[in-house]
Amino acid sequence: MEIRPNNVTFIGVLSACAHNGLVDDGRRYWSTMQEMGIKASMENYGCMVDLLCRSGLLDEAYSFVTGMPILPNSVIWRNLLVASQSSNRTDIVGLASKKLFELEPRNPENYVLLSNLYALNSQWDRVRYMRKKMKDNNVTVVAGCSSIEINGYLHKFVVSDGSHPEIKEIRVVLREIADQVLRSGHKPWTAAVLHDVGEEEKEIALCEHSERLAIAYGLLKTKAPHVIRVVKNLRFCPDCHEVTKIISKSYGREIIVRDRGHHDAQSYTLHMVCSQPQQATGVPKVQHCARTGLFGLPKGMKESA
Repeated sequence: MEIRPNNVTFIGVLSACAHNGLVDDGRRYWSTMQEMGIKASMENYGCMVDLLCRSGLLDEAYSFVTGMPILPNSVIWRNLLVASQSSNRTDIVGLASKKLFELEPRNPENYVLLSNLYALNSQWDRVRYMRKKMKDNNVTVVAGCSSIEINGYLHKFVVSDGSHPEIKEIRVVLREIADQVLRSGHKPWTAAVLHDVGEEEKEIALCEHSERLAIAYGLLKTKAPHVIRVVKNLRFCPDCHEVTKIISKSYGREIIVRDRGHHDAQSYTLHMVCSQPQQATGVPKVQHCARTGLFGLPKGMKESA
C-alpha cells in the first residue's frame, strides 16, 4: 500500500529544516509539496516564513508573506516582526506591526512585544508611546509569575517579590547565587531589563527576576537529588536561562523549567537545564541532569498564602 505524505507531514519536515538552517532543502520540499498537489495550510506557510526569517532572508520572507494566496495570520506577522527588528529592517517592522494590530487590536501580547523590541534598541520614546497606547485602550497585561511546588504547596513569585514569608532567607540564597555567577565569568545580559535605567540597576533587577526567586526557594527548601521544577507563565528570560545552567552546575542540582510556548499563545513548551556532573563538597554528584517530557503538579496541591 502506497503511503503518501500530507500537509501535516510537511509541517514536520519544514519545521526541521527551519530549526537546522536547511534553507535549500526547505525550498525544495516546499516545491515538492506543490508538485504533489498538496494544499498548503496556514501552518505550512508559517513554517516557510520561520525558515526564511531564521536564515536572515527577510526580503524573501516579506515577498513570500505578501504573496500568500490566503491572508497571513498573527503568528506569521509576529514572526516577521521579530526577525525584522533584530535585523534593524524598520521598513518591514512598520508594515508587520500595522498588520498585527489590525488582526489583534486588543491582544496585550502585541503591545508588549513591540514595546520590548523598542526597549531592546533603547527607543524609549516609542516604549513610552506604546505604554500610553495600552493605557488609552484599556489593555491589561498578565504579570510574569514563576511557580514552584514544595511539600504539596504551590509558591508563586513575581519580579522583585518581597511578599513571601521567607523572603529574607531567599535573598541570602540569591546573594550566594550572585557570587557563583560572578565567579563563573558570566556577563549579565542587561538587554533583558526593558527599562530606561543604568547598567548597575539593570544587573540588580536581573537578580530578582521571578524565575530566580523560585529557583532560590527550591535550593533553600530542598536537597539533592530532589529535582527543582519551575513553571513560568511567560517566556523565560534569556539571561536567567544561562544563569540557571550555572546554578545547576555550581550546586550539582537538576533543574527543569517550563515556560510559555513561543508559537501558540495558549501552549507551553519544556526547556531543559542540565549541567556536567560535578563533584562538590557536601553536594552529591549528579549523574543524569537532563530530563525530557512535560511534568505536572501534584493533584490536590494547595496554594500558599
